[in-house]
Amino acid sequence: SQFSTMMSRMLQPTVILLREGTSDEQGINQLISNINACMSVVDVVRPTLGPRGMDKLIDDGKKVTISNDGATIIKLLDIVHPAAQTLTDIAKAQDAEVSDGTTSVTVFAGELLKEAKNFVEDGVHPQIIIQGFRKAVNLAVQQLGVLAERLENKSLEQKRELLTRCAETSLNSKLIAGSKHIFGKMVVDAVLLLDQDLALDMIGV
Repeated sequence: SQFSTMMSRMLQPTVILLREGTSDEQGINQLISNINACMSVVDVVRPTLGPRGMDKLIDDGKKVTISNDGATIIKLLDIVHPAAQTLTDIAKAQDAEVSDGTTSVTVFAGELLKEAKNFVEDGVHPQIIIQGFRKAVNLAVQQLGVLAERLENKSLEQKRELLTRCAETSLNSKLIAGSKHIFGKMVVDAVLLLDQDLALDMIGV
């Protein structure tokens, strides 16, 4: 009958075809595999972090690139693992939004995953780990508010000095670090010439 034919079709096992070299994993093993893939990307970028970061030499078959810029290195990496690609997307989003901090955000995400891996191996459900991360974010934002330097009651000279120090710190890991005093002052002078009511999203890098 038509009903029995439909039932037999519904009860047939699903056949999934995988390309050669791929694997089908689920559960904790897959989570750990994803974390390990992300940590491989972090290990490549980590040595370039900070003013004493080392240069990386990357040969993509067409040209050789030497750089210690996290965004440049991540763009040149040929990553095929889906989870690791997500980590590179985070770095690219950081570069597009701020134009800096790609190495920092990659290493920071890797450290969070490294800590989460221990809990996953102990059997803690991923949703519990995510809830803990969300609480940690709220606490971190509150602490940033406590540590923040307020500019409202400072004189113009004090504001200029603080902004100059911030600008020079951000230049420590750049090629122009040797001339950070010149470029830091140049950046601060340009910022202080902007209108007070200028929308921040109109400022581009």
